Amino acid sequence: MILPDSSVWIDLLAGRDTPQANLLRRLLDDNFVIAVGDLILTEVLQGTRSERHYQETLGVLSTFEQVTIVDRTVALAAARNYQHLRGLGITIRKTIDTLIATRCILDAIPLLYSDRDYDPFVQHLGLRSAMDLDPGVS
Repeated sequence: MILPDSSVWIDLLAGRDTPQANLLRRLLDDNFVIAVGDLILTEVLQGTRSERHYQETLGVLSTFEQVTIVDRTVALAAARNYQHLRGLGITIRKTIDTLIATRCILDAIPLLYSDRDYDPFVQHLGLRSAMDLDPGVS
């Protein structure tokens, strides 16, 4: 299983040709287990342009395994992860990215992302990037 970040879903749904969207297309073609996080669902749906677009996008994303990103455990671990990175001189710009990365770290879920804010989580906290994985590995 992998968890694509909102930017990857947005690129995929818009038909953009990015390395991350292309990997997601290949994984979907191979019936790989793909998950959608609740906060990621919110971010993607916020960008819809009409009620019809909202409903179509929700319909597509609802077919995948759903992952709850935030609970008390994740909230506390995310605060620690943020503090750790800040102690290294790295400031993560969005709290939601810290929460998503932390859920993936705690549950060992590879994250498919194109947002550079996730790189320090890979480099310093053990986040697994889906771009580094063999698609046959869960």
